[in-house]
Amino acid sequence: MTTTVIICCYLGLLLLLGLVSNRFFRGTTADYFVASRGIGPFLLLMSLFGTTMTAFALLGSTGASFKDGIGIYGKLASSSGIVHALCFFLIGVKLWSLGAKHGYLTQIQFFRDRFQSDFIGLLLFPILVGLVIPYLLVGLIGAGSTFSSASDGKVSFEAGAAIICIVVLIYIFFGGARGTAWANCFQTIVFIALGMVAFAIISSKLGGPVAATAAVAERNPSKLQRSAHQKDLEKFQAALKAYEAAQANAATNTNSTTGTPPETATLTPPKEPKGLPQLVFLSYMLIPLSVGMFPHIFQHWLTAKSASSFKLPVIAHPLLILLVWVPTVLLGTWATSAMVNGQPLIPPGSSPNAVLSIMVNELTTPVLGGFLTAGIMAAIMSSLDSQFLCLGSIFTNDIYLHYKRDKEIGEQQKVLASRIFVVGVVVVAYLIACYLKNTREIFFLGIWCFSGFAALVPLVVAALYWRRVTPAGAYASILTTAVAWIWLFVQSDFGANRGFLFLGMMPVASLVIASTIALVVVSLATPRMDDKVLEKFFPSK
Repeated sequence: MTTTVIICCYLGLLLLLGLVSNRFFRGTTADYFVASRGIGPFLLLMSLFGTTMTAFALLGSTGASFKDGIGIYGKLASSSGIVHALCFFLIGVKLWSLGAKHGYLTQIQFFRDRFQSDFIGLLLFPILVGLVIPYLLVGLIGAGSTFSSASDGKVSFEAGAAIICIVVLIYIFFGGARGTAWANCFQTIVFIALGMVAFAIISSKLGGPVAATAAVAERNPSKLQRSAHQKDLEKFQAALKAYEAAQANAATNTNSTTGTPPETATLTPPKEPKGLPQLVFLSYMLIPLSVGMFPHIFQHWLTAKSASSFKLPVIAHPLLILLVWVPTVLLGTWATSAMVNGQPLIPPGSSPNAVLSIMVNELTTPVLGGFLTAGIMAAIMSSLDSQFLCLGSIFTNDIYLHYKRDKEIGEQQKVLASRIFVVGVVVVAYLIACYLKNTREIFFLGIWCFSGFAALVPLVVAALYWRRVTPAGAYASILTTAVAWIWLFVQSDFGANRGFLFLGMMPVASLVIASTIALVVVSLATPRMDDKVLEKFFPSK
């Protein structure tokens, strides 16, 4: 009960922040969607980092490292810091400059103008919205699981996810982009600070980092390695035989209350060590490219006051990723072998999505657990708010206003249209999240979402740096991405197959390669664009 009360108080603070930010609202769509392009370096850093550090980063990385070991950091986080910073510098600054110069509020406005094509907006709109929905699912499943776990089931998954949706909707409706930036800044500080506290306390409860790591080395050594060695396989076979024998003995042990013997080594089935092929490792490095096409990141770029506002995010973002990912990956790895009172800390059969929440609940007091859970919620909501806002922005600007140019529409009507569309998409995402809550891991839902956005990055890079790209090439790239992503997603049993590979690599590799080939080949085979249009985006020096 104490934990739930603390979480509710935190949510109340966010609502208050939204109301306060509303006092600065200027009543225009430019202010609502991009905060009148007045966000400075620190707020921009906090907004960008808070938006990228989702339930995927906290709950997903902990669950993935629990399943696959410490190598999760090397597969994704190590490259994310560098790739994200490069995207901010090479894509973000240039798009901000063009947006400030030509008044863009969305990605689609930029692409329509760059390719002088109305059709490209109709192609991109359903794809961008469709790819954002899995990202929303990551946050909603994380929120529902965390709320339910923190309240010991008193608050159901469905109720927890609904509460988070309502709170986020209220403060973005009142505050818009400015309220979102303020909330992101506040919540980013909260989850970084409380995350460090959680790491310190939990590692202490496990005997310290050295003892916790030693336990993993003894019971699950493959969780600390990239490759599975022969001695690890032999140890696994021996442990499996011991476990199976113990299970047989337990069936006739009338004194057993748990159904298994008390020996630590046979409480849970041993985990088979698995190596990580080089092609899989290398293809994982393409996933962070997705930040270059996230519509909510694009919207944050447009809020910057000046190009110099990007300096701090480019430098500090990789360091903050290190600060968040190292503790969460270590906690997930330690959880594979952690014992409490002779029993596994993480009960067999637990969802990977709930690993971090279980550790917080089991190893901290209710008061501290409430604050730490609030920190997890902060990370989840700091991305949901930006995603909600960007959905409203692209619908209002790219569909509603674009196709009603001949009608006089007031500023309040524009904002209202945005809010109605966002509520509709959130309701759909909420229903899907409730249906999938026990069937999909947050980490792999995120991977599929990021893979689709990463495949669109060649398009934005070409639009910014390659004069020869053509509208037909852009169409080919977008359609190739959409068709290939859907086909691969279906082949993976709609994301349920966590080990799915294509041609021995992560699907993102095939998607990026196919998208790039389609873009280049079709562009070279079709007439180049008019020089007057190119002069607008590539002015002569």
